[in-house]
Amino acid sequence: MNAQRWLEAHFGCRLQKDALLRQALSHRSVGSENNERLEFLGDAVLDYVISEALYERFPEADEGQLSRLRVSLVKGSALAKLAAEIELADHLLVGAGQNHSGVRQRSSVLADTLEALLGAIVLDQGVEACRQAIFRIFGERLDSLSLDQVRKDPKTRLQEYLQGRHRPLPHYRLVDAWGEDHNRSFRVACELEDGTERAEAEGRSRRAAEQAAAGLVLQSLGQG
Repeated sequence: MNAQRWLEAHFGCRLQKDALLRQALSHRSVGSENNERLEFLGDAVLDYVISEALYERFPEADEGQLSRLRVSLVKGSALAKLAAEIELADHLLVGAGQNHSGVRQRSSVLADTLEALLGAIVLDQGVEACRQAIFRIFGERLDSLSLDQVRKDPKTRLQEYLQGRHRPLPHYRLVDAWGEDHNRSFRVACELEDGTERAEAEGRSRRAAEQAAAGLVLQSLGQG
């Protein structure tokens, strides 16, 4: 299936400009005609369309709940999963020497390319066509959302738990880090100032490790 037919099958539209579609599918390793500027545009449009859809679907939700619902849909890992489902990697264009580097399977690359495609649709077909494309590929995910599944992240929940009991906030300390620059892992300790609770956890980013450690402390406090 060529790129235009693939785009129509999944996004419900075809681009009038083949060069624009090629650019949207071009990783930065291709050269100057890559998709980074289109990704910037698509990211903004996606945030707006999803925000508006959530605002209308959940009139009882507060700002924090709406933000967490939006993040669950447009965070990098969620976009990468969606991109994988529609086999975007099969159409991704990479520079010479990158074909066997695994770049096509990188979550960040897949997420950015998906956003770049939305940017290209905006430029070629307009905002309303892009809105419909977003609803087409995010439809099932939007329909499955509920406020019951929205929970604050562990660090926020731990902070609010401690503040509600007038206790000092936790300390997060980097215990270890290892791996190549593009594939780092981190181990972080979360410690309460009074020394009553402490937990360590690992993650692919320092933030992820902090969240995991905070979750373990919450569990030990009976708040997991």
